[in-house]
Amino acid sequence: MDADEFRTRGRQMVDYVADYLTTVSSRRPLPDVTPGYLRELIPPAAPGTGENFDQVMADLDRVIMPGVTHWMSPHFHAYYPCGNSFPSILGDMVSHAIGSIGFTWASNPACTELEVVMMDWLAKMLQLPKEFLFSEDGPGGGVIQGSASEATLVALLSARTAAINKVKGDEPEVTQGQVIDKLVAYTSSEAHSACTRAAMMGLVTLRQLHTDEGGAVRGATLAAAIKEDKAKGLLPFFMNATVGTTFRCTSDNLKELGPVCNEHGLWMHVDAAYAGSACICPEYRHLIDGVE
Repeated sequence: MDADEFRTRGRQMVDYVADYLTTVSSRRPLPDVTPGYLRELIPPAAPGTGENFDQVMADLDRVIMPGVTHWMSPHFHAYYPCGNSFPSILGDMVSHAIGSIGFTWASNPACTELEVVMMDWLAKMLQLPKEFLFSEDGPGGGVIQGSASEATLVALLSARTAAINKVKGDEPEVTQGQVIDKLVAYTSSEAHSACTRAAMMGLVTLRQLHTDEGGAVRGATLAAAIKEDKAKGLLPFFMNATVGTTFRCTSDNLKELGPVCNEHGLWMHVDAAYAGSACICPEYRHLIDGVE
């Protein structure tokens, strides 16, 4: 495909996408297929030569669309809302065309600096304290993670490293493995399974705390668990709080959990992947009161 054909096929694909999104409400949200349906519709091995674009488009309707779960449908209410829009699709086109990976400033200055500025924008929209900003002195700022699950894992591993360094600073003879064996993390019994997976990969013990009738972990519950574990000689180090559980969209009580974490030196990570964006609205900002 040369540039001229790309222009032609690009217009065709834009029309296809626009038609799909404007008619998605008329499609069945869940596909009516059985496991293994697709294998029977395509060759058993990759073709030796490429197909023309018309054949590819035909396969899109014949092979792919029958097995698609239409997350963008207004009738689809499972999992979480799908963050998609016409402007974001156009942005993806430009991003894919540039095709760079911004893992350092030198690898793509514009990419790196835009991420920094956008993260500050988000922090300000959420009315987070200035310590969360790149543009202020201190440890603030952050980077975009590939998923909420990845963010939880990164936070837990960072907290684990900080805990290990603290213990070894006081007791240099203690091994890293000995510290890890005693580390305990906490989360809600209604938290996303990503926290369980993060604890497994981090090789630390995870305690799932009971919630109140509203689905929130309260400060007294966390304090009691910490006291119990310290009495056993364990090292509480991490609290994964949730704003918007995927089970029933409830939120932990950050105003109570934050002071408990500060008192006992725990790293508190707030998983707000489901409901956090709503906190941009003034009427929902109270859900993250205490995050500071």
